[in-house]
Amino acid sequence: QVQLVESGGGLVQAGGSLRLSCAASGRTPGRYVMGWFRQAPGKEREFVATISWNGGIYADSVKGRFSISRDNVKSTVYLQMNSLKPEDTATYYCAAGPTTSRDTTAYGYWGQGTQVTVSS
Repeated sequence: QVQLVESGGGLVQAGGSLRLSCAASGRTPGRYVMGWFRQAPGKEREFVATISWNGGIYADSVKGRFSISRDNVKSTVYLQMNSLKPEDTATYYCAAGPTTSRDTTAYGYWGQGTQVTVSS
């Protein structure tokens, strides 16, 4: 079983930055895909970014502003969020799965979420 724990959320002014972290523990596979999703109140959970060994993929809404990276030694995935907008306000979830995908159903492991609030 894989456990994922997000951290780094908080309150930030529009235009500011935050870095989210997702620490993985347990029997993580040698080759896997990590992703970030977010969910605002009253809305569906949506894809933000995903990463595998050959790089990252981003939603159009965050492309150029967010950057996903990973530290295999620490078993941690990061989401650097720059130029934050009020519409980025959501609970952000880390997920792990066997294949690269923008679909929530492709990920079998999920963290508890961390709140990001961007004020204007």
